[in-house]
Amino acid sequence: MASSSPLSPILLSLFLVFICGVSAQTAPAPAPSGPLNFTAILDKNGQYTFFLQLLAQTQVGSQVQTQLKTTTEGFTVFAPTDNAFNNLKPGTVNNLDPQQKVQLVLYHVIPKYYSLNDLQFVSNPVRTLAGEDFGLNVTGLNNQVNVSSGVVETQINNALYQKKPLAIYQADKVLLPEEFFEAKSPAAAPSPATKKSSTGSKSNSRASATADEPASADNSGSTGRNMGLGFVVGLALACMGFLS
Repeated sequence: MASSSPLSPILLSLFLVFICGVSAQTAPAPAPSGPLNFTAILDKNGQYTFFLQLLAQTQVGSQVQTQLKTTTEGFTVFAPTDNAFNNLKPGTVNNLDPQQKVQLVLYHVIPKYYSLNDLQFVSNPVRTLAGEDFGLNVTGLNNQVNVSSGVVETQINNALYQKKPLAIYQADKVLLPEEFFEAKSPAAAPSPATKKSSTGSKSNSRASATADEPASADNSGSTGRNMGLGFVVGLALACMGFLS
């Protein structure tokens, strides 16, 4: 009995070490940080207030968030900063109708994940969620990526998030679709000779000038209807992209 007592503390220590080792091996792994949240990433960076408002108004943000759970291709988002929106001409966004605002936001989303390195080697034009006719030109040289809409061009060098299935890059300019400006190009103004031949007096000239305004409005209305039809078709294509 006396000879075994000095061994008891040693055996007890070995037993405790063994128990600790088993507990460490069987301890559960740390819980995941939570599901990927598209808009939360933008909100955390603190300079995307305008873009977040558009994402909410058009519901594109919630659509992308939903698709992130099932997509196999992923998404690449070019997120314009608040400064990018502030640098636009006054009324550029506010003068867009609801369909155009949807198109504008969808134009900043590519339905495929691209790392910064991948963006240097894409085939142009790169299709966006706005539809096949709303493509972007992406060029890369010496690790510098430029994105062009045909109206504006901006450098892409700051990744806010870059892990499949989602890549979000800072855009210092709002990517304005060239199609918006092509559809809104005004009709040719009547020549001075035409105006003179339409009247022989100043009063008639004033009356003629006033009469020209409704005609011009009719033409713009027709153009607006054609634009509306085009955007409805584009929006349908975008919805098909979300559902695929």
